[in-house]
Amino acid sequence: MKRNFLATPLLIAAALCLSVFDASAQGTSAVPFLLISADARAGGMGEVGTAIADNVNAMFWNPGGLGFQSSRQVSLNFSRWLPQFNADLFYSYGGYAQHVESLDGMIGVNFILMNLGEFQRTFENGGLGAKFRSNEFSLGVSYGTMIADDIGAGIQLRYIQSNLAPINVSSGSAGKGVSGSFDLGVLWKPTKLELFDVDLNEKFALGVNLQNAGPKVTYYQESDPLPTTLRLGTALNLVRDEFNDLTFSIDMSKLLVRRDKDVSDPIPLSFITSWQKGGVDVSMGAEYWYEKIVALRVGYFTEPATAGNRNFMTFGAGIRYDIFNLDFSFINTIEDNHPLANTMRFSMVIDWANSGK
Repeated sequence: MKRNFLATPLLIAAALCLSVFDASAQGTSAVPFLLISADARAGGMGEVGTAIADNVNAMFWNPGGLGFQSSRQVSLNFSRWLPQFNADLFYSYGGYAQHVESLDGMIGVNFILMNLGEFQRTFENGGLGAKFRSNEFSLGVSYGTMIADDIGAGIQLRYIQSNLAPINVSSGSAGKGVSGSFDLGVLWKPTKLELFDVDLNEKFALGVNLQNAGPKVTYYQESDPLPTTLRLGTALNLVRDEFNDLTFSIDMSKLLVRRDKDVSDPIPLSFITSWQKGGVDVSMGAEYWYEKIVALRVGYFTEPATAGNRNFMTFGAGIRYDIFNLDFSFINTIEDNHPLANTMRFSMVIDWANSGK
């Protein structure tokens, strides 16, 4: 008798899709956990980071940012996801990066895990089978270096695996899919720039990152495209003195997926056809540091109705002590029953470059 292994995990995966983008909008994809902000710092600023990318989490936001760094760092991030569902979902991200003199740049590795919870196998007659757990994860390797005095470039390669349910030989269904992807990022931090008689030297940054480009995730008899995304970001340091440091940043992102019912355009064709509908997501945020010890953050995320119509405010805070940077962020939605309402994230970055400061 046929077992219904996939029903519940697929419902949870669908809820995850809804939290990242509207499943009814053109442009849905597999493994949407790859689009979740990797750290609470960026999460508190409305999910911006493409033009900041100044620590180990640059591996996620823009590997080009690794080129400007020369230290050894560790990143640990955790969040209960979709708390409104009480579904035992959690997201975790860990990364390590260090400068390698012989490679003239930074190399790093990172691991993302989206735990989808534990499920009960059921038969069509209502009988129960063994329990199983569902999850999705990726393993990435990154490298970034300077290609000019003020331009950093980087690349990331990822292995991706989606484990929705065990393989069922009798029914011919399989809830496991695998794929691989790459990211390409460039970050420009001009050292000599003046605009409208305003000195922007070392105050302005412009970044671009192509994320999650690669073949579709293949399950038993179907395949789904990766959430390939183009991100463009700018950052401007408005105030910097002995006690105060204020930065404002804006990111614009576009999901480069074109899907019509069960058919999706392959890449690179989807890079063109995806612009026919869906619009562009906009994130904006600000970060204020006092004496480089305490940080306050605020941000706003919005997207057009054709792309999912998500709109929410974010708030965050951080504290720095010696080599430790601790961050917290909170999502505030207008709708009380929104899947992302009251989502909290916690992050820690250990940066040995700050030792003794």
